[in-house]
Amino acid sequence: MSTLAHAMMTAARHADSGLAGSGELDRYPYAEASGSDRVGVPHWDGADVELGRVGRRAAGSRGRGLHGQLVQQLGQMIVSGDLGADRPLVPEEIGQRFEVSRTVVRESLRVLEAKGLVSARPNVGTRVRPVADWNLLDPDIIEWRAFGPQRDDQRRELGELRWTIEPLAARLAAGHGRPDVQQRLADMVEIMGHALGQGDSLTFARADNEFHALLIQVAGNRMLEHLSGIVSSALQVSGSPITACDRPSEAGVAHHARMVEAIAAGDSTGAENAMRQLLTVHPEVERVVPAPREH
Repeated sequence: MSTLAHAMMTAARHADSGLAGSGELDRYPYAEASGSDRVGVPHWDGADVELGRVGRRAAGSRGRGLHGQLVQQLGQMIVSGDLGADRPLVPEEIGQRFEVSRTVVRESLRVLEAKGLVSARPNVGTRVRPVADWNLLDPDIIEWRAFGPQRDDQRRELGELRWTIEPLAARLAAGHGRPDVQQRLADMVEIMGHALGQGDSLTFARADNEFHALLIQVAGNRMLEHLSGIVSSALQVSGSPITACDRPSEAGVAHHARMVEAIAAGDSTGAENAMRQLLTVHPEVERVVPAPREH
């Protein structure tokens, strides 16, 4: 096993155990819990003082401060529909229910406003905005939708976007013959292979995430690079075996390896085809790949 593979697998185990791990891969986040492990989001109406405490437990497990916890809880409630469109959000009421200060409430609402979930206007106050106004490409909103009532739609939409973005990125990456990038991509494939053999799904996911992020970064298209967060979010919240990236498999490793070979050879068509095979390795992909439209 290479030194990089060993270091990455060690860092992933530290992260899984809650210990601080070394290595630059710590900057790549991953989903800490599946939908079934998460604390359910309470309804605003009829909620008692336990509402604030439940919210803290759910968000606190993510290692965020009070500000981040409140953003998480309110965001989940808005995206799930518990707080419907045009619902007024009174800062004083939020502060009392969640047992947080006015400053925490004010800063949290600003974050939600930046995401398009709420709007604040003079003489009107803060209200929940309709879905059409949300920033649906925001990583937090992607996650909240993926673990809420809209989970099926969110995962399908993510799959469709990946089908559009990643084959193009693979094709463009083959035109950028940087040996250092090619080696890094090969290292990620090696790590995935070792992780698969050891049943280490966490390390596999981290290497897979870096592989796809790096691929988009080296495509040479800055606008495409801005969409890399979509792919990262899709890898984190997919939750079902739609593509070869959604669970460790020999087929997934093989498709990644073929992509690296094609990129190294400057074979843009081969790299694109390898990515398409990676995204369509499971029968369930019929729900993801958009069917041709009749005109």
